[in-house]
Amino acid sequence: MAVKIKIPASLRKFVGGNDVVDVDAGNVGDALDGLESAHPGIKAKLCDDSGNVRRFINIYANSEDIRFLENLKTPLSDGAELQIVPAIAGGWY
Repeated sequence: MAVKIKIPASLRKFVGGNDVVDVDAGNVGDALDGLESAHPGIKAKLCDDSGNVRRFINIYANSEDIRFLENLKTPLSDGAELQIVPAIAGGWY
């Protein structure tokens, strides 16, 4: 199934400057594997050594946070959209 992965500006240098990458996947984990296959090294930026999404990375499947769904096993239908959103920290003193 065709899935679109929206890539934030901070990670585009790892995917050839693309803002969207299309992969075939049935769930979120498969989509990240497809992204890794197309752009080796990107998954290490998104997932820890255990394969879990890093805590400062948020992934949304069709606007729903995967942490409140089935995480990496969240099923995706044809035409689904994933959005990767790195957490941003900062403040004003």
